[in-house]
Amino acid sequence: MVTISRRRFLEQAGLGMLTAAIANNGRIALAAQFSPPGTILLNSNENPYGPVPGAKEAMAQALLEANRYPDAGYEDYVRAVAAFHKVSPNHVLAGNGSTELLRMAADAFTGPGRKLIIADPTFEAIEGYASARSAQVVSVPLTKTFAHDLNRMLWTARDGGGLVYLCNPNNPTGSLTARADIEAFVSKLPPSFSVLIDEAYHEFATGSSDYLSFLDKPVENPRVIVVRTFSKVYGMAGLRLGYGIAATKTIAQMKPYQLYDNLNAIAARGGMAALDDVVGVREATERNARDRADFMKKAAARRLTFIPSYTNFVMLDSPIPTQRVVEHFRRNKIMIGRDFHFGQRVRVSLGKPDEMAAFWRVWDDMARA
Repeated sequence: MVTISRRRFLEQAGLGMLTAAIANNGRIALAAQFSPPGTILLNSNENPYGPVPGAKEAMAQALLEANRYPDAGYEDYVRAVAAFHKVSPNHVLAGNGSTELLRMAADAFTGPGRKLIIADPTFEAIEGYASARSAQVVSVPLTKTFAHDLNRMLWTARDGGGLVYLCNPNNPTGSLTARADIEAFVSKLPPSFSVLIDEAYHEFATGSSDYLSFLDKPVENPRVIVVRTFSKVYGMAGLRLGYGIAATKTIAQMKPYQLYDNLNAIAARGGMAALDDVVGVREATERNARDRADFMKKAAARRLTFIPSYTNFVMLDSPIPTQRVVEHFRRNKIMIGRDFHFGQRVRVSLGKPDEMAAFWRVWDDMARA
């Protein structure tokens, strides 16, 4: 009998090919990309420099207790997050990455006869969760300035009930929606709707007076849920750690849908240390700002147009169809963002300087072809 390992199977199936789960409406809901060794990964908005120093040290120590369930660590983690944001622990809900919080919100506030209102394009995960609940998913195109079209979203919410999802800064465009506009939107939203504000890229949103986190200056509205992740600036994407902050009643509505033992004990220890690593986080944020400015400078030098970014990725206009660009880079062992069906644009995550130099070499080869 011949056996085959998972790795060998993937090699035979064609490493580097896209595998996707398709939502009910035919759009790509979630995607996983498998890459051969040596591939440069500029496709998932990760922190290429790794976890912040404080998290590394804490997680190394936590490995010594990896044989224990995370029961006690859950409360420690919740208290640490609460202290960081100056809220009570009963306003905090831990997640296995922020995507578990999105699923909990979809389970709690959408379903048959209820709506999920999202931007088009935006991060797709919650669309898949709501579709699985048989909710009506309503996609509202971004404005000409790539902000959420809150007026159209408000009109869409004129009847029924459910959940509005606002990713701010938005993925995949890297663009902002002004805080004042969101506040006005929330004040007019029917009471049958809740609002989930995904602040995954919050730490990168520097240089705009229009942006202010809903955790730095909370609003007195029990229907507002804010989620954060340790996947981006903290450099812990592979460890799956996040949290949501909301009113006690809202947390109670979501908690029944939380996975049992959902917290990775090592990740939780790293997350608590990361919150304390003020210097490490500041350095990561400043480094990203430099890398982003350098990328946009090089794009402008090539007379390429792009959406101004407040994240750790940039969406470029492309001279050829998106899928052909993605395939060209894949052949050259560089993974970039998938096709978001948003015109001829490609999303490029920021990498280390040598990785970005390789990106521009491959881009220039494509342009000359």
